[in-house]
Amino acid sequence: MKALIAMSGGVDSSVAALLTKQKGFDCVGCTMKLYSDKEYAQSQGKTCCTADDVEDARSVASRLDMPYYVFNFTDDFKEKVIDDFINCYFCGRTPNPCIECNRIMKFGKLYERAKLIGRDYIVTGHYARIEKTENGYLLKKAVDESKDQSYVLYSLTQELLAHTLFPLGELTKAEARKIAEENGFINANKPDSQDICFVPDGDYAKVIEKYTSKKAEPGDFVDKAGNVLGRHRGIIHYTIGQRRGLGISSDAPLYVCGIDVENNTVILGRDSDLFTKELNVRDFNWISGNVPTGEICCKVKIRYKHQEQPATVIPTGNDTVRVIFDEPQRAITPGQSAVAYDGEVVLGGGKIF
Repeated sequence: MKALIAMSGGVDSSVAALLTKQKGFDCVGCTMKLYSDKEYAQSQGKTCCTADDVEDARSVASRLDMPYYVFNFTDDFKEKVIDDFINCYFCGRTPNPCIECNRIMKFGKLYERAKLIGRDYIVTGHYARIEKTENGYLLKKAVDESKDQSYVLYSLTQELLAHTLFPLGELTKAEARKIAEENGFINANKPDSQDICFVPDGDYAKVIEKYTSKKAEPGDFVDKAGNVLGRHRGIIHYTIGQRRGLGISSDAPLYVCGIDVENNTVILGRDSDLFTKELNVRDFNWISGNVPTGEICCKVKIRYKHQEQPATVIPTGNDTVRVIFDEPQRAITPGQSAVAYDGEVVLGGGKIF
C-alpha cells in the first residue's frame, strides 16, 4: 500500500512517517507550502510551515530514506483560509482557521494530490483514531485526551476516513517524543506549534489590517439597553467573552457579550450575561453520512479547549442543527465550531452562527 505523509516539520508528523514506514507502506513525504515567510513575520518556533520546518521535515524524510516534496498551495490557502479568516472578523465572528486548514487543505487539496500521484492513504500526525466497523468508519478521540485533536477533524467524511491514517492516536505525546529521540530525529525536542501559522505573534488584528491595508472603523461600546459606554477600536479587535483591552472603567468587570456589525457597536455586559443554553449550527457534517431522524442526547464542545457538556442535538435540516445544553454555557461564540460526541466517538460538527 502507498501512503503520502503530511510532514509539518514537527515531531508528531515525523513519528507518524516512521510508524507508517515500519508497517510496510511505500511512503512519500510532503510539506504543504501555505504562505510566504516574508509576507508574515517569522515564527520563532511557535507556528508551523516555515522554511525551517521544511528543512526539518526534509531531514527526517532523508533519514527514513523516503522521497520528499514540497507542494505549493499558497493561492488556495490565501483564498480559502486567510481570506475567510479576515472576512469572519469583519462580520463579527471569531473563526478557527486550523479547522478550515484541515478541511480544505489537508483533507481537501492534499487528498486530491495523493489520488493524483497514486497514493492509497494520506497520513498525518493528528492525535485521533479511526475505527472500521461493519457500518462504516468512526472518528474517535485519541488515547491521550490531553493531546486529542478530534475537535478539528469533524469535517472528515466516510471516504476520507477510509483513506486516512492517524498513527499517533494510540500514543501519548511523551511516547511520541521518545520514539523520535530513539531514532535520532532532528526535531525530537522541538516545541509544539502554538499560534496560528500566519499570525505568529498572536496579534490577529494587526495581520488583518496589514493584509487588507485598511484600519478597522472605530465605534461605540454600548450596554444591553443601547446606552453608550465609550469608544471601541474596531470590531475586529473583539470577541465574545473578552475582558481585557476594553479601556472602559466600571464598578464591576465588563465583558464583550455581542457584536453588532450593522451598527458597528460592541455590546458589553456582566459575566452572567455570557451564559446561554442554546445555539444554532450550520454546515454540520454528520460523520456517518446519515442525518439522524430525531434528536440525539450526547455531549457538545463549543471551542477547542472547552470540556464537552451534556446537550440535546436536534437536526433542523441536512446540514443544520439546534443544540440545547442541559446547563448554560459561557461565551458561545459565532464562528467557532460545535462538535458532538457520543463518548469517544465524534458524531459530527459545524459552525456556530
